[in-house]
Parts: sequence; structure tokens; C-alpha cells
Amino acid sequence: QVQLVESGGGLVQPGGSLRLSCAASGRFSSINTMGWYRQAPGAEREFVASISSGGSTNYADSVKGRFTISRDNAKNTVYLRMNSLKPEDTAVYYCKDMYFAVWGQGTLVTVSS
Repeated sequence: QVQLVESGGGLVQPGGSLRLSCAASGRFSSINTMGWYRQAPGAEREFVASISSGGSTNYADSVKGRFTISRDNAKNTVYLRMNSLKPEDTAVYYCKDMYFAVWGQGTLVTVSS
């Protein structure tokens, strides 16, 4: 079983930055592709970014150029650096092990003045 724990969410003003972390434990393997998703109030969960074991990345069009996904395999941790945040980025952000289809509990990001 894989366990994922997100952290780093909070309240930030428009234009600000945050870095989310996702710490993996259990049967986690550093070869698994990892992803970040988000779910805004009243909306469906949507893909944000993913990163393969080799570092190949994919991003949703809405975050390209603003968000950066990275991973530290030695620490079993995946990060999401979010810059130039907008109110529409407000959501609960979830980490996902794409191989085992396991989700973390989520961390809330609120972008508001």
C-alpha cells in the first residue's frame, strides 16, 4: 500500500507563490509517474501536472508557464511550485501515484486578496 501526504497549502494573495509537497511512503516506487490534480468548489477534479521517473513533465494548459512539477526520488517527495497565482487556482490540490491510482488527502489552496 502506498501512502501520500500533501502539505504546503494556505491562503495567498493573487500574484503570489506557494510550493506544495507530496511525501510518499509504503510500497511507493520512485519509478512511478506522479501527478497533481485539483478540485475547485462545485467542480470536478482536474489534472494539473505529472512527472515521470525520468523527469518528463506534462501540464494543463491553464497552468503552463506558472506551475512547475518536480521530484526528489531520494526523499520520495514530489513538489508543485505555483507562481503568479490567480483566484481561479483556488482548489483542494491532490497528489496521485499514477501507477497504483492512490490519492493523498489533499491540501487547500486559497488565492484571495
